[in-house]
This record gives sequence, C-alpha cells and structure tokens, in this order.
Amino acid sequence: MSEATGFLYPFLESEETDSGSLLTDLAASARTKSRESAALRASTLTACAELVRTAGAEMARRFGAGGRMFAFGNGGSSTDATTLADLFARPPLGAPLPAWSLTADQAILTALGNDVGFDLVFARQLIARSGPGDIAVALSTSGSSRDLTAALREARRRGLYTVGFAGYEGGDFAASPDVDTCFVVRSQSVHRIQESQALLGYQLWATVHEHLDAANGTETP
Repeated sequence: MSEATGFLYPFLESEETDSGSLLTDLAASARTKSRESAALRASTLTACAELVRTAGAEMARRFGAGGRMFAFGNGGSSTDATTLADLFARPPLGAPLPAWSLTADQAILTALGNDVGFDLVFARQLIARSGPGDIAVALSTSGSSRDLTAALREARRRGLYTVGFAGYEGGDFAASPDVDTCFVVRSQSVHRIQESQALLGYQLWATVHEHLDAANGTETP
C-alpha cells in the first residue's frame, strides 16, 4: 500500500484531473503556508524578545572575554547549527566571532558514533574542545534528543553558557537545569519550527553584535 499523504496535501490525492485547478490549489496552499510562517515568526520574536536580549548580552560578554561558541543538532537541525555557526564565524557584516558546528566533520561524528555511541557524539566533542567561558547552542525541534541533552549536561558541568532551541512545548530543554536559556517555537509543524528558529538565530547574532559594539564604542555598519 502506498503511504497516505492526504493529511499534508489533500488536493494531490483527490480525483481532480484539471491541471489549472490543481495549480490553483497548490498556489493557495503555498500562500497559506507563507502566511502561517510569517505569523509564527513574528509571534515567536515577540515572545522571545527578552530571552534574546538576555542571551545576547551573556554571549557577548563571553565572546568579549575570549569565549567560543559550539552549535549542534540532528537532521535538519544539524544544518541549521552549521548555518548559525557560519553566521557568527563568517558574518555578512561586522567582526567574525569564534564559532564552530559540531556536526560539520563526518569523520568525527562517525568515529564517535561507532566507538562510544551516538548519544555522546556532541558531549565528547565538548570535552575535547570546550572550557569555562564558552557557549553551547543546541538546536532541536523536539527539545528532547538524548545526544543533545547529554551534550548540554556536559556543557553545564564544564562552565559553558547553554542555549537551547526547541519546538512544540519545549520538550526536555524547557525544564532542564542544564539549559540557561531556552527558545521555544510553539508550533506542531517541524517546517514552521525550523523557519522560526532560523530567524531567532539571526536575531540572536544581531543582538550579540549590538552588545559588543556598545562595549567597544563602535557601531556595526
């Protein structure tokens, strides 16, 4: 039996044979999703505004003192972690900041996954690379992935400032003493969650630079 996809795109499994009507339905669906995404991103930025200011200030303080940022996640969130680390390390404007993605090296990931278990692929990297004064950023849609919670626990133990990005109701991140700041995108859609997390990450980056500029008496062009 073919997998049912009607809950995603009901018009694709209908008996509609007119291509014009199908294209109309597709366009309407795209517009609806675009509106939903824009509304969620706006409401998430508003809801998380104070958390962004708090996290941005602490991250800026740590960067200013020589701290580094390590970002990580699974699946689509792994690419989001890499994008966020690249934004800090190779920004479109402003000074680059020391930031790395712990998902970017497949040799390290597969070696750790094979030798010590996938639950420790990020925690073991933090043990090897991080120290007090650094920053750990975990991106997830569920907020409950075991490898991420293990990494955040290790980061907290080592004196890192810990930031979690989660969806739904926040999962384990939201209630964890190992997460200093948790950004929750309150949606049931993985796609919408990740879209809003991307914007939150950009806003966090901009806020960090605002604090650094203020501390240095400069202004980002």
